[in-house]
Amino acid sequence: MLIEKPKSFICPEFIVRQAHRAWEVAGSNQLRHDTFVKEQGIFANHDRDEIDTDMIPIVAVSTLASEEDEVVGTVRIHQPEVGVWWGSRLSVAPKYRRVGKLGPELIRFAVGTAITHGCNLFLAHVQLRNVPLFRKLNWKELESLEIHGQTHMKMEANLSAFDSVHDPKRGWITLNNKRAA
Repeated sequence: MLIEKPKSFICPEFIVRQAHRAWEVAGSNQLRHDTFVKEQGIFANHDRDEIDTDMIPIVAVSTLASEEDEVVGTVRIHQPEVGVWWGSRLSVAPKYRRVGKLGPELIRFAVGTAITHGCNLFLAHVQLRNVPLFRKLNWKELESLEIHGQTHMKMEANLSAFDSVHDPKRGWITLNNKRAA
């Protein structure tokens, strides 16, 4: 018997972890495409670049009856030089943006995973509308710059405010603390 989700259903918990299954990677890629190509129009055809060949994708996966359901959030991290890590392409599916704390959880997990891999400095180019969120998570502003036709803020994470992630592929569960509208 197939159980259908009600149209207003928002799952009670999410798993945040390093994407390591094909469907998770595909879901991350699709969410990035939907956000940065279709919704925001930052890229014409796709948002893939050279970073994608050597990055770690991180996903937030919704659950249905305690079973993994779909990728509803993503971010990627990479290390261009020893000890220096960058986060980019943070995205949460539209219907999950005001539910719980997926953006902050993805950021915490990204920084914590980099710390586990020897991070001494974690940076990101953050869209201006997201700067207040990053400030709340102990990031500081470094400089404003134009990237892909949009103003971004280069920001640095205060690593002492983040815990390392001991098993990135296993991840952690975060509970939804808000009700659907």
